[in-house]
Amino acid sequence: MKQFCKMAIFLVLSLPLLAGAAVRLVTGPTPIPDGDARAAGDITVINQKLAFALALASPVPYGVPRGAIVDVAVVNKGKIGRDRAVFADFIPNNWSAWPNTDQKIEILERGPQQVVIRAVRDWGKVTISTTYTLKDQADRVEISTVMTNGGDTELMGLLSGLTYWPKGGFLFGVPGAPASGAAPHALAQRMVAYDEDWSVALHASYFDHVEYGSKDLYQSHTLAPGASRTFSGWLQVGASGDLAPVMRAEIARGQLPAGRLHGLVSGADGKPVQKAVVVVEKSGKPYGWALAPQGRYQLQLPAGDYVFYATAKGYRQTAKQALTVGRDADLTQDFQQLQGPGLLHVAVKGRQSGQPLDARIVIAEGQQPVVEFLGKKTFLTELERKGRADLSLAPGDYVLKVAAGGGFLSEPASIPLHIAAGSEQSVPVALIPFADPAARGWFGADLHHHADQAEAVTPPADLARSQLAAGLDLLFVSDHDTMVNLPALQRIAGRRRMPLIGSMELSASWGHFNAYPLAGGQKLAIDMSTATVEQIFAEARRLGAGIIQVNHPFIPYGYFASVDKQVAPGGWNPGYDVVEINASVPGDDGKVLKKLWDDWNHGRPYYLAGGTDVHDVWNDESGRVRTFAHVDGQLTAASFSAALKAGRAYISHGPLIFPDIMFGEHLSKPPAVLGFEVQALAGIKRVDLIADGVVLDSLSFDEVTRSKRIDFMLAAQSSTAGWYALVVEDRDGRKAYTNPVWVDGEKP
Repeated sequence: MKQFCKMAIFLVLSLPLLAGAAVRLVTGPTPIPDGDARAAGDITVINQKLAFALALASPVPYGVPRGAIVDVAVVNKGKIGRDRAVFADFIPNNWSAWPNTDQKIEILERGPQQVVIRAVRDWGKVTISTTYTLKDQADRVEISTVMTNGGDTELMGLLSGLTYWPKGGFLFGVPGAPASGAAPHALAQRMVAYDEDWSVALHASYFDHVEYGSKDLYQSHTLAPGASRTFSGWLQVGASGDLAPVMRAEIARGQLPAGRLHGLVSGADGKPVQKAVVVVEKSGKPYGWALAPQGRYQLQLPAGDYVFYATAKGYRQTAKQALTVGRDADLTQDFQQLQGPGLLHVAVKGRQSGQPLDARIVIAEGQQPVVEFLGKKTFLTELERKGRADLSLAPGDYVLKVAAGGGFLSEPASIPLHIAAGSEQSVPVALIPFADPAARGWFGADLHHHADQAEAVTPPADLARSQLAAGLDLLFVSDHDTMVNLPALQRIAGRRRMPLIGSMELSASWGHFNAYPLAGGQKLAIDMSTATVEQIFAEARRLGAGIIQVNHPFIPYGYFASVDKQVAPGGWNPGYDVVEINASVPGDDGKVLKKLWDDWNHGRPYYLAGGTDVHDVWNDESGRVRTFAHVDGQLTAASFSAALKAGRAYISHGPLIFPDIMFGEHLSKPPAVLGFEVQALAGIKRVDLIADGVVLDSLSFDEVTRSKRIDFMLAAQSSTAGWYALVVEDRDGRKAYTNPVWVDGEKP
């Protein structure tokens, strides 16, 4: 690494300064505001339309080897805009570990007509060679990666391709593709991140598979020994949220037959709507949109059948118009009678207490803008005015779902209403309480939650609003490799008189770990791209962590998966404390339980923790999975963490559990009875008693019951068990998993 950085610095410093050139190179800390390429050896490439920076000496997020794009910005009227990228690179196999020993950088062309840079890195015995080209006046970086297998083993089942992880804004995934998985019905070959004043599109024609909402565009393939495969794409940058240039670029890239559509968007008063948007659908799916400044729009589309409608911020969308766009067609379509918004004031309180409740309000039925800067579909009550929210909504009929406690603590309410243009109305909402675990010493926290660092898009205040609306008793934040948001959240927690658990997600390419509770004002002091597991655990303890949590352990870059593949530097290390049940990968619950049950069978006291891994509170829900820990005395970050580390906790997707014998407790002999009170807002379906990793007894309930006393009578044949735990399932299929009650006495 040191040799690589020295070579990169030498190459860049040897270049003449290209002041005033069409395309130029800048060495050292990037001039891109809020950029992450901050080291002396980094490179920034700039033309009239965009700037991008390569991290050659600065660390790359998520422990990826250096040589990746970490900053991308619009250049508008000679001014470089803010950074809009966390990371843009080639991923060799779906975020699995990246064992790396060598990186090289070459400046192939130095401008002024174009700059061409090649970064070469190894991935095990595979060589990854990526070429970045920026031309004069171009609005796109051309990227081409050649992947060559230099080993003797055929590599099968690879998911390889280009990625773009945006910093802030909204995401418009590949039209017609799923959020994750094979994409045989994709309607286009691009994804876009955007906001009102910028857009970045990743174009790629090779992909047949997408991941992470289309941030990753992969091809499923096999790479034989000595074989090479090329992956090419564009990273297109725009100075607004207009997707018309993106669709136009896709036509040019694929040399597609196309036609034009243009027209005027006017309001109910007959005047042009100043900031209108025309949305395009294809095959029943959102395909793109064009902005209509001063009400006029124009766009170019591949030949085909489409549906169009016009809308604007807070405006009701027009009736949809079906049109066929032929090759070389020049069509006119005007949209009229757009109606402006109405204002809704919502006040949420508890029906019995009459006290205001923090709440989450979701449009269950009614207009939900495809273009997300035009309006939200999810709203949160305010921090300073508890239980209150003011909503600007397009005219029309709606059903709002209002919830406090995230489906755990109170019954959600469905509120039908009508919004008229220019109207103002107030809606009081009284929610029926269901359960109060905190009154019995059980406190809930979401132990994996991001704010607005790296690819996360939730400002600290909105993180707090979302976690409060979920009915959580402690605030929690775990941004990637930073604690920059702890001071702001500590102030909010202080005003709300509740604890904050400060954390950091230590993020290597082969495993992620939450370390907590941490005090603010500290910085990561190790290089996550080269650190071993021993070094990461030591750094977590240096920062003051009492708990190290293994996050999403079985995903491709999870620690346990990497250990199994023998790609985790340092291999197996027993120095962690808890293992995560992660809401984003519910299919892995069984894998986590199997691993921990085996640990418990061998007397290893690793315990459960649960978190959602939310990055965007507007499109995901805090506390869908939560950790309940039993605390005697004052609730603090330290007391909650101590209870968790001692096993006095359980994880839940919905059901609530109150044991007679505390989880984590060590008994000298098996009890005659194991008793529990179980609650579930959706109703209890099944309760399993687990002993030494197998189901010892099970109870199922056909009738709808929300609260049940459960007593398991332990027969003599079960007295040899070393531990007991519970799995509870509600009628919606949501489960809760407990830590064990240990039996330490001598077995017959």
